[in-house]
Amino acid sequence: MAGRSNFKIVLLGEGRVGKTSLVIRYVNNTFSDKQQCTVQASFLTKRLKVGDNTTNLAIWDTAGQERFHALGPIYYRDADGALLVYDTTDAESFAKVKSWVKELRKMVGESIVICIAGNKIDLDRERQVEREEAEEYAKSVGAAHCLTSAKSGRGIDETFLTLTKGILEAKASSMHSTPQRQGAGTGSITVVQDGEREERDAPKQQCAC
Repeated sequence: MAGRSNFKIVLLGEGRVGKTSLVIRYVNNTFSDKQQCTVQASFLTKRLKVGDNTTNLAIWDTAGQERFHALGPIYYRDADGALLVYDTTDAESFAKVKSWVKELRKMVGESIVICIAGNKIDLDRERQVEREEAEEYAKSVGAAHCLTSAKSGRGIDETFLTLTKGILEAKASSMHSTPQRQGAGTGSITVVQDGEREERDAPKQQCAC
């Protein structure tokens, strides 16, 4: 029987690592060198076909500026998956990913599926984070690791595919012990519809000082 599932994915990482460009490339297959930084958060959707099920991804692109860090829990506390993005030409942004992993595990535990993405691989000559180092770290925290280029589109679809499959597998494996939302299953994932983008402000009562 056909079913429907809805998964929330949150993008986290430093400003200027290319989170917004990455998700716009995935949803709309477009890229701009003049992409402005996200302020607070923006919301995009992508519909996937997973076997006989329709899977809707609600993708939250969060601001990377430090002044918005305190708003993070508003977006990731009920997320099914997190895509932690770093810039392969910026070692400090990779160190920040490690901080996000610690925060996620502390605040939401093992329930959230994590994928770490090294963006800007088109700038390979400027690389500061080696692939082996990043993959070893990701493995140590139970996360997947992917390499992407929002500019060329390389690795984008594969990254979201990896994260979505991880969520589906986590939902399927936990069904034996606790009830889950309808739609967790296995199978190939095929994009059948482009997404939409809209800007949303954080709840005013949660504003950071």
